[in-house]
Amino acid sequence: MRTRRDTFACSRPCEALQFDQSQGSSDGGAVLLKAADRGLGLTAALAACLKDDRQEGKVRHELEELLTQRIMAIACGYEDANDAARLASDPIHKLLVGRDPVEGEDLASQPTLSRFENSVGRKESFRMGEALADTVIERHRKRLKGRSRLITIDLDPTDDPTHGAQQLTFFNWHYDTYCYLPMVGFLTFDQEAEQYLVTAVLRPGNAPGSAGAVGILRRLIERLREAFPKAKIRVRLDGGFAAPEVLDFLDCEPKVEYLVNFAANAVLERKAESAMQRARRASESSQQTAHVYGACQYRTRKTWPWKRRVIYKAEVVRAEGKKPKDNPRFVVTNMKQTPRWLYEEVYCQRGDIENRIKELHYGMEIGRTSCTNFWANQFRVLMTAAGYVLMQEMRLGLAGTASARAQVSILRERFLKLGVLVVTSVRRILLHLPQSFPYLDSFHRLALNLGARSG
Repeated sequence: MRTRRDTFACSRPCEALQFDQSQGSSDGGAVLLKAADRGLGLTAALAACLKDDRQEGKVRHELEELLTQRIMAIACGYEDANDAARLASDPIHKLLVGRDPVEGEDLASQPTLSRFENSVGRKESFRMGEALADTVIERHRKRLKGRSRLITIDLDPTDDPTHGAQQLTFFNWHYDTYCYLPMVGFLTFDQEAEQYLVTAVLRPGNAPGSAGAVGILRRLIERLREAFPKAKIRVRLDGGFAAPEVLDFLDCEPKVEYLVNFAANAVLERKAESAMQRARRASESSQQTAHVYGACQYRTRKTWPWKRRVIYKAEVVRAEGKKPKDNPRFVVTNMKQTPRWLYEEVYCQRGDIENRIKELHYGMEIGRTSCTNFWANQFRVLMTAAGYVLMQEMRLGLAGTASARAQVSILRERFLKLGVLVVTSVRRILLHLPQSFPYLDSFHRLALNLGARSG
């Protein structure tokens, strides 16, 4: 292992820096990720979906080790395989994959990891997607003892701009860029604040908004009914999913509630016109934004086999220095409650999914899909999703602390990025963490919740 012995003089003659600590790491708190993964069994479940076609006598890194190395690195903020060159000898990262942190062989190099990523095909990706969903659902079945009353499924597409010759990247007029269109799905149990990632599927840049939605919803609903037989299932979707096949599927699923945003058209605007007139008068009187709620029955000429209930919000928006603007919004639903309650208390709550998507983009770098092969990029998306699931498990373990709702980037800074000195002996491995750590109490609580023993 090469040691950097560069010495830097500081402001005072007696102060200097020297990079020569071979048994140190800046990711000491990452052992929490290992504890979270041990409880979930996530990387083991994902690795079981892979097939190893390599020559046995030439294998230095098992597939589960390679997978674990990448998932843990992504969770720690090293989203590129290029980072492997700098992490290969890191004692904590070796510990995370089950190797001796000091004497163990170095981790896989960037070329090895790149070959690994490009070896995964469509069937393996499909099985890994199912394994991810099964692991998340089983985790919460155990946590809630199968007694959740309401489970809400939120699906949402997002853009993943591409910059090269990636396979199946296309120009998307809505996002005005060449991109992929991954779809992510989240579960909310009862009235909990957290939305748990359960699926992440990469799609071509020209995919229709609803592409793949029926298959994903069918598999999720089947698994949720098996794990929570008494729970009511609710589906919330944005306007890109308002396709006839999606609505037909939801209507034919027993005991499934749904709310799907629906684009305005001339017929719906006529039905909401009287409410719009009342909203305009109210806005003119108050000089503030005003809205009026209502509902109607609506059916298309060709694509809807029956009438469906559409709730609407007739809104007039006012902003300083601008003219009042009509902003009618429509949501198709099979629920019977009042339009105002459905829109404000149920549908609008799906807006929090945008915060989860921002975490995936800016906290986990899910858009780092720079491989040429499409399925290699899907594999990267799945590994990023797995890293995010581990971070959500950490956040769940911080319930009751000041970090219970912290973004994943904050969790990483507070609990993973800790300087550590690793000392090994015949009997044990000892990690020396800083005594002056400001989040020590929360760290201790999180470690205990993830299965550590005090003493």
